[in-house]
Amino acid sequence: MNRRRLLKSSALLAGFHVASGGLLKASSSPNARPRIGAIGLRYQGTVIANQARNFGDIVAVCDVDRHVREQAKASFGSTPFACEDYRELLARKDVDVVTIGTPDHWHAPMLIDACRAGKDVYCEKPLTLTVDEGIQISKVVEQTRRVVQVGSWQRSDQRFRLAVEMIRAGRIGKLQQVDVVLGKNVTGGPFDQRPVPKHLNWNLWQGQTPDVPYIEERCHYTFRWWWEYSGGQMTDWGAHHIDIAQWAIDSLPVEFQGAAKNPNTSGGFNVPVDFEAQVTYANGVFMNIRDHGDNGILFTGNQGRIFVNRGKITGLPIEQLASNPLRVQDWKAYAHDDPREPLRSGKLDSIISHMSNFFSCIESKKPTISDVASQHRSVSTCHLANISIRLGRPIRWDPVLEKCILEKGIQDEQANQMLSRQQRSGFEIQS
Repeated sequence: MNRRRLLKSSALLAGFHVASGGLLKASSSPNARPRIGAIGLRYQGTVIANQARNFGDIVAVCDVDRHVREQAKASFGSTPFACEDYRELLARKDVDVVTIGTPDHWHAPMLIDACRAGKDVYCEKPLTLTVDEGIQISKVVEQTRRVVQVGSWQRSDQRFRLAVEMIRAGRIGKLQQVDVVLGKNVTGGPFDQRPVPKHLNWNLWQGQTPDVPYIEERCHYTFRWWWEYSGGQMTDWGAHHIDIAQWAIDSLPVEFQGAAKNPNTSGGFNVPVDFEAQVTYANGVFMNIRDHGDNGILFTGNQGRIFVNRGKITGLPIEQLASNPLRVQDWKAYAHDDPREPLRSGKLDSIISHMSNFFSCIESKKPTISDVASQHRSVSTCHLANISIRLGRPIRWDPVLEKCILEKGIQDEQANQMLSRQQRSGFEIQS
């Protein structure tokens, strides 16, 4: 098989061919229910832990913020074990399954350690902080054979799933272009340095990132607007919309061109503003990524268009479903659907399906709908777009080698240095 065919082959894209699976019925015996440890319990971390409770029992909670930790412990009942350091939770023999709802820079080390501790894992999106972390995670998951679901729940939303299936079924003809709108990055600052609150372990919260003075706006929800901990909207919303786009495109990217303005506010949010990127795929599809416009995904083929977001799915091919339905049993994008599982839309309902798929796959050992293989590739596209933006120039990507290249296959050392980040001493990810 030649190199071009390899880039298009279904074998390389197997991870993409993975909405909601069979509903794992709650056991009548408490001892038979999976025992869950929840790490990171503010905002989305609590949402996923609560959904996991439909399938198992919360026996341990962990958060570096004592206020969050104590509130979670009280809300889950049965007085679960509580700790500040996640390694204490992973060491427990009474934990079978782990949910991870921490900021992005903690996803990779926690997921890797959980798999090595013999736990199955539901990890919030985006999967990684860097491309290199995804490569490391992929190796560990393959070695340990643990079941991992990434929280890109739009894959379990029937609107987004229908859009992908319509593209795969050729309902808009040959897919030519995808336009993705993610929304603006937040600006702000300068922010005041403050004493670290007594209820927060700031050193542990920072983890692998540089040790800096405490600024309240670096922590909790607003971590998204700092390069040190995340990638702005490109990785936050991109882990949803770019993932769905790439699922439909059914190929991998080979070229990136990004541009943006960088804020010059010392001590303020430092992700770029007014960003955009263009991505070319191995199969010839072109994707535009912008921060302005109607949030969602527009698919354009030579025979029609489909637009989808969290509130609607529109386009002539969608209207034609009334006379020419697309049967659910003919859907192709995921191989392990359970026809008994109802179709759901909207964030909370879709997370129900997403969590059901996770626990179903723990039983069946089949790939989850948002498995590591697909999510590493999706968030890598987000990271590479950000790298092109930061460099202010185009980059070429070899998706087989997972390296940036120049002409004639020479490696792009400047870009490749940005595939990983220096990790603070004592918090290095063990390969």
